[in-house]
Amino acid sequence: MFRKIKKRLRLGNQQDNIDTIYTGIDEPLPRNIERVKERLNEIFSECSDYIQREIVCGEDGCIRILVSYIEGLVDRSILNQDVVRPILDYFSSVEAQDKAKRVYQLIKERVISNNEVEEVQSMQQVVYKIVSGDAVLFVDGSKSALVVGVKAPQGRQVEEPDTEVSIRGPREGFVENLATNMVLIRKRIKTPNLKFEMMQLGIQTKTDICICYIKGIANEEIVKEVRKRVKKIRGDAILDTGYIEQYITDNRLTLFPIVGNSEKCDKLVAKLLEGRVAILCDGTPYVITVPHLFIESIQTSDDYYDHAFFASFMRVLRFLALLISNLLPAMYVALVSFHHTVIPFKLIITLAASRQGIPFSPFVEALLMLAAFELLREAGVRMPRTIGQALSIVGAIVLGEASVNAGIASNLMVIIIAITAICSFVVPPLIRATMLLRFVFLIAANFLGFLGISLVGVTVIIHLCRLRSFGIPYMAPFSPLTATDLKDSIIMVPIWAMITRPKILFQEDTRGTVGIKRREVNKIGEG
Repeated sequence: MFRKIKKRLRLGNQQDNIDTIYTGIDEPLPRNIERVKERLNEIFSECSDYIQREIVCGEDGCIRILVSYIEGLVDRSILNQDVVRPILDYFSSVEAQDKAKRVYQLIKERVISNNEVEEVQSMQQVVYKIVSGDAVLFVDGSKSALVVGVKAPQGRQVEEPDTEVSIRGPREGFVENLATNMVLIRKRIKTPNLKFEMMQLGIQTKTDICICYIKGIANEEIVKEVRKRVKKIRGDAILDTGYIEQYITDNRLTLFPIVGNSEKCDKLVAKLLEGRVAILCDGTPYVITVPHLFIESIQTSDDYYDHAFFASFMRVLRFLALLISNLLPAMYVALVSFHHTVIPFKLIITLAASRQGIPFSPFVEALLMLAAFELLREAGVRMPRTIGQALSIVGAIVLGEASVNAGIASNLMVIIIAITAICSFVVPPLIRATMLLRFVFLIAANFLGFLGISLVGVTVIIHLCRLRSFGIPYMAPFSPLTATDLKDSIIMVPIWAMITRPKILFQEDTRGTVGIKRREVNKIGEG
């Protein structure tokens, strides 16, 4: 026990030392430029990409300027064009040499041609700006430094996302650059009511995070709750919105996604216009939205670009596909093992013929085939794209045919697993939840038949009805029933008939509801 305590104290001391080295540098800037160079060399020791350049100009070298930046993060051509060359040209004239005492102010107001100029007074701000990709200028004798935005463009260009393919509609998707993503949203919502609140998360990474919402449409209480939960996040690194999602979710043990995510710009804009709040993270193309409801999983952006009749039909198909992907293997096992009388006589003969010579029970047979399918799917995802698609198709055909020929699986079981696999891909947001629930239903059907399936189904429905996403019922508008919000549920009305935003996002009171593990959103709409 004492060894464990000593180990924890040792780890705590190591963490304190790390914090002292990397975050305990909130000190005023030295006025002497030699002292600035020494301090920065000490902080960035063993950093081969840290660059310092000292500029000496004026008569007898009376003007000394230091430029510090990280190689690769800074565009050198812009740095030379907007900073270095204007300084050398301006202070090389005789007239400018007489104004050496006002060098700092002259550089700030007259010399630098870059529009992104910021003034900082502490070493902590300087270090953060340098590692963020800006260039910092120090003038000998000045207590402040100038930060110039000369970041080199990073990341890929805007293109169509692979995870959310759209048949009709915009092809633009978010990228890994936060500024680009903010521009894509601003381009579609041309109003000053669109708000972007910036903050940094991660003790070591200092990742830029942006909370996005439309003031006057988004509920102020929900915005406050999002802001509160995000600010409570503590950790060394925030590398993706998936990190944030796990921190801010209402129920961390549920299988169902209660925080939405998307790569499509038009989809996110539509959610913002409904009153939701988005969280963007630098370095990832995925943007998360809250509150997130179950019904959003069967909605696609193409539904709103097509006729309402076709969109409604496709939503019904997606909902049926969701049920089939969860229940079909379990129902097959229950029918074959317990409920023979329900099966028509001719179908019983076909089943008996297909299972002749199979050494495994229907449950074991289904379990093996589902496991093989999940392995193929995971292999197809992890392999390179061109190889993965061929592996999934060829592997499934060869494995299914070989299993039947070897007498390990029946023809009907291969068909059932194939239909289950196809239906599971129809609703991508719930693919992980259905993957696990499928096995739960299968085990319940093996022991109790239809009774076991019913018990698990009722338990899942109760669990879904108890879930909350930032105080909003997850199963809305069905539970609680909100008649005005049914216009955009499984059956969709024409777009010209959607004259109101989702009422459930602006409910007056959510106090006293069951299953809420965090502070509820109270008196929504009064913010």
